[in-house]
Amino acid sequence: MAGMVVVGAGPGIGAAVARRFAREGFRVALVARRRHDPGIDAVTHLADVADEHELRAALDAVVAEQGLPEVVVYNAAAIRRDEPGELGAQEHLGLWRVNVLGAYVTAAHLAPRLAERGHGTFLATGGLPAPQAAFTSLSLGKAGLRAVVELFAEQYPMLNFATVRVDGAVEKGTAFDPDVIAEQYWRLHTRRR
Repeated sequence: MAGMVVVGAGPGIGAAVARRFAREGFRVALVARRRHDPGIDAVTHLADVADEHELRAALDAVVAEQGLPEVVVYNAAAIRRDEPGELGAQEHLGLWRVNVLGAYVTAAHLAPRLAERGHGTFLATGGLPAPQAAFTSLSLGKAGLRAVVELFAEQYPMLNFATVRVDGAVEKGTAFDPDVIAEQYWRLHTRRR
């Protein structure tokens, strides 16, 4: 049975993606700061994605318990309203650790092993296709996240790397319904390369 891990598995998109892959028979592991019940049988490993050691330890625990996953989803994000010049460098660095460096660490930790195996999918929750001054730190973070995905895709062309652009408030019954978004993750995983 194939496995998958959702890093940044909250009650919205993360839980919906976990449920979508579980319906297809995937074993699901979650990495999150807090436990959330996604409504399926899943193993949760607690870690702060901004802490490299915690994140790597959680990913190692997933591999030890369930084997190398077929699908890795990076869904962690620090979302806040802030304008250019409002935040200091340290605040930006803290947000950057979640929005970009957590994805970088996850990909750097797992992509070489996926490539050695010869296949695998790495999907990231993107957004803000154009910078927005009202969301400066998130705009910078999502641009950085896209770069992470593109760089690893270039480095490991045998793997399936992609971002899912979510450009609105995630809410049931809207165009940004988590279950609708989760379907895009499934499509990207199963698409022909």
